[in-house]
Amino acid sequence: MKETQPSQMKHELGLLDGTMLVAGSMIGSGIFIVSADITRNVGSAGWLIAVWLITGFMTLTAALSYGELSGMFPKAGGQYVYLKEAYNKLIGFLYGWSFFAVIQTGTIAAVGVAFSKFTAYLVPAVSEDHIFFNLGFVKISAAQIVSIFIIIILTYINTRGVKSGKIIQTIFTLTKLLSLFGLIIFGLVSLSKGTWHMNWSDAWQLHKLNTDGSFVEYTTAAAFGAIAASMVGSIFSSDSWNSVTFIAGEMKNPKRDVALSLFFGTMIVTLIYVAANVMYTSVLPLHDIATAEKDRVAVAASHVIFGNGGTYVIAVMIMISTFGCNNGLIFAGARVYYTMAKDGLFFKQTGTLNKYAVPEFGLWIQAVVASILCLSGRYGDLLDMISFVVVVFYVLTIIGIYKLRVTRPDAERPYKAFGYPVLPAIYIVMGIAFCVLLLIYKQSYTLFGLGIVLLGIPIYFIAQRNSTNEDQSITDI
Repeated sequence: MKETQPSQMKHELGLLDGTMLVAGSMIGSGIFIVSADITRNVGSAGWLIAVWLITGFMTLTAALSYGELSGMFPKAGGQYVYLKEAYNKLIGFLYGWSFFAVIQTGTIAAVGVAFSKFTAYLVPAVSEDHIFFNLGFVKISAAQIVSIFIIIILTYINTRGVKSGKIIQTIFTLTKLLSLFGLIIFGLVSLSKGTWHMNWSDAWQLHKLNTDGSFVEYTTAAAFGAIAASMVGSIFSSDSWNSVTFIAGEMKNPKRDVALSLFFGTMIVTLIYVAANVMYTSVLPLHDIATAEKDRVAVAASHVIFGNGGTYVIAVMIMISTFGCNNGLIFAGARVYYTMAKDGLFFKQTGTLNKYAVPEFGLWIQAVVASILCLSGRYGDLLDMISFVVVVFYVLTIIGIYKLRVTRPDAERPYKAFGYPVLPAIYIVMGIAFCVLLLIYKQSYTLFGLGIVLLGIPIYFIAQRNSTNEDQSITDI
């Protein structure tokens, strides 16, 4: 007898699972790496912390705003659904297409590359410097192969059902939260008064810090550009907080728990990120933060705190963090493609569930694209491309809250955006300013990311035409 495939997802996830998905998807590799680049751009301890505080404010504001949308549309697909309902199918599709081509797959690839960086600290044979193949137009390193291998393993695990993915997510997220708390506490206990005084004596002088220790003063316009460039890393590190909205169709009580998961998860991570950077400035001179080997700031800090043995402990901890982060990203991402396919805007097979009630085809095509992006091996370039595109759609989604308040005033809203209309408006202004500054000062990959978004327009009309032709064929029958 042929086994029937399930037609609906299983409601197996609660508030703890949602919070662990938010926190686990946010905390990957960024907090351990990107502070080096931020410090090079801003050149002072005060502005290093300010960049993280600004990003934390933006993240919390966006997450609290999304709570209203999650209560209105408690279904799989999250942000894709919100944009489609607030605007139209084209805008929803452009997000879903960008999510597939850049946002989610690019983030999975970047986190995979970071996992490889820290694996190489323990096993030098898998370093990005160890080239396996040189094809002329691209070099394939051991690190890239490791990245792809991890993506494939986690994808396979998540094809085996929701329980497998959520167990890994909870265990790995709790492990890295406890580890980060431990690192922060030991670091603050090990505070060097001399280092602290040196870093904070002139904390608000914004200038470029060169690797030789010299400074370059900014013009006023360039200073804003430097802050925007600095926030590329912090925004990437704080991204993927919206992952829980994608799996709303598998939450037991989505109208309540999605909004609460967004709040608890983003609040926990924001506090950890700010505290971690305060800790960095308490044990490392700014120059050492800016020039940490391959930007491994956390490894440099742990060496000061724990000695030689501590660096290996922190490397293992970061491997755990990035492994758990990628599990959450892989787990949540395919739910967007599933919902798009149900609307006739993605590969038809993506809209089917396997015997474990998960969108297996969507998981595997996501793995293929992420693996291709891994071959770029360029962590910083991926950050530029992802951060620009993702903030564009965050801004559009939050503008959608205002639009829906007008077009659907009587819709059920179990939770309303905190601080509306002021806080969401502040986020919109900050988000637009960030994107404009990136277009001015970091054009290459931001324009490439924008090009991928716009490429979705002809693809949308092709998908619509094919869907219409298919419906017509069914009618003729």
